[in-house]
Amino acid sequence: MKIAVDAMGGDHAPEAVVQGAIAAARHLTLRVVLVGPSAVLEPLLAAQPLWQRRGVDLVEAPDVVGMTESPVAALRRKPGASVRVAAELVAKGDAAALVSAGHTGATVMAAYSAFGTMAGVDRPAIATTIPTRRGPAVLIDAGANAECRPQHLVQFAAMGAVYARVALGVDRPRVGLLSIGEEETKGNDLTREAHRLLKTAGLHFVGNIEGRDVYSGAADVIVCDGFTGNVVLKTGEGLVESVEALLGDELRRTFSSQVGYLLSRRAFRRFRRRVDYSEYGGAPLLGLSSLAVVGHGRSSPKAVRNAVAMTARMAADGLVERVRDEMERRA
Repeated sequence: MKIAVDAMGGDHAPEAVVQGAIAAARHLTLRVVLVGPSAVLEPLLAAQPLWQRRGVDLVEAPDVVGMTESPVAALRRKPGASVRVAAELVAKGDAAALVSAGHTGATVMAAYSAFGTMAGVDRPAIATTIPTRRGPAVLIDAGANAECRPQHLVQFAAMGAVYARVALGVDRPRVGLLSIGEEETKGNDLTREAHRLLKTAGLHFVGNIEGRDVYSGAADVIVCDGFTGNVVLKTGEGLVESVEALLGDELRRTFSSQVGYLLSRRAFRRFRRRVDYSEYGGAPLLGLSSLAVVGHGRSSPKAVRNAVAMTARMAADGLVERVRDEMERRA
């Protein structure tokens, strides 16, 4: 299996991407195709002994989409952009899936343009795994679509339920609609109409859930538009970082608290693993005809390695085919 990786995508690219790709190829039964400017990547690869024997290939792509660029203008102006070339490798069958931690908008547009959507899907959606008190859950959409229609949220819910079954092992995923109140009359026109449609969508719909319930485990699939989902996701990440910093300040304040920390280090490490996005690596872009995974912009080598590993598992498990079957059945 070959996984095409946008080597120039991410705040710490290309160094972190190259290191993560080599780690994935070294420990997994696959080949990683790094896509980017060879003049930049070859020196980084040369610093890694025997990299070619470790299952890493290089494909030239001279251009890069910057994080501040308009994705539409950048992809039109830069046909050799690394994320676009990587997506085209998948479309041609030269790789099984695409991984990019770069500009989310550019990744979505490049994948959409190269793959197209499957029957029954109007727009692809990012399905992010988040921690809850009852285990992992799926937040969809986490940033691909800032503006949505009610029928889009129903499609997101159906795709998210399939993903929860395949990736999380949930037999009958509980689907919740993120809104400002539990009553079906609460929310805006989008959530009220989406609630009405979800009640008859043939899913295990548990109704509206509020922001305070996102991490409680009240639902296995949390459905919202991409603008709201991305705010929820980034707020959660910022809260975890703030809690860790505040807790660290308190634990260093007195000798007795330092002793307590030493006695509780194992619990703190377990907590960190549960909330660390790098443990999951990335989030699939569901609804496309081929597999694309979006990584965190701040991806470390560990996050890249885990993103590649997760992508390989999804490809082997036939995630795209299983989502396609479900959406065709519902169409």
